[in-house]
Amino acid sequence: MDRYVVFLGGAMEPTPRLMSQVAGLPAIAADSGMAHASSLGITPELWVGDFDSVNAGDLERFKDVARERHPVEKDMTDGDLAFRHALQRGARSLLIVGAFGGSRFDHGLQIATAAIGLHEAGIDTQLTDGRQEGYPLRIGENRFELPEGTLFSIVVFSDLKGLSVSGARWPLSEEAIPFGSSRTLSNIAEGPVTVTFSGGRGLLIAMRDTIEAAPVDRDVADMISRVAETDSERR
Repeated sequence: MDRYVVFLGGAMEPTPRLMSQVAGLPAIAADSGMAHASSLGITPELWVGDFDSVNAGDLERFKDVARERHPVEKDMTDGDLAFRHALQRGARSLLIVGAFGGSRFDHGLQIATAAIGLHEAGIDTQLTDGRQEGYPLRIGENRFELPEGTLFSIVVFSDLKGLSVSGARWPLSEEAIPFGSSRTLSNIAEGPVTVTFSGGRGLLIAMRDTIEAAPVDRDVADMISRVAETDSERR
């Protein structure tokens, strides 16, 4: 099978959506990511890492899973080792579970950049914690089937050239977005979202648990805000 699940040690919530996404897929666990595999009822075919943050219960529960142990002092993260093994086994698509949160910001940031690099190399890559999903963007057109009302952001990892966003409450048309800009945060899907750009790197993050009860017209929202401000001044 060309799609693999890789379990990392970041945050994870076993939502019905996530459980359906991992069902039936081959999996590799990186170090403490085995705990997430366990909670989802998945038995990985390989467990890699330095095993410095693994609990004794998982060691016993998964004693029959093939292990590849590495020294703590190494020049690759446990996650990168897991990615490498998945690719060696023929993976052309990766679902990375436990990709957000955790105690190490540097590790979380590296996972995001690694996902972008994998995607640029032709490996379809998705990050998830069960509630948030991350999708590296590829130059050209990117289409996302987001339910109406879904909160999403585009995190900018370099200058983005000619960025257009449609199907969103706040669309963009061929905008130049500088590296580190917050302008592309906290948009809302109004149906399928299409992101197109001609240069740069970015990551779309969709908050799957933030669907609004009903869409709100931006003009109406602005009017409500102005009325509220006026009322506050009168008081």
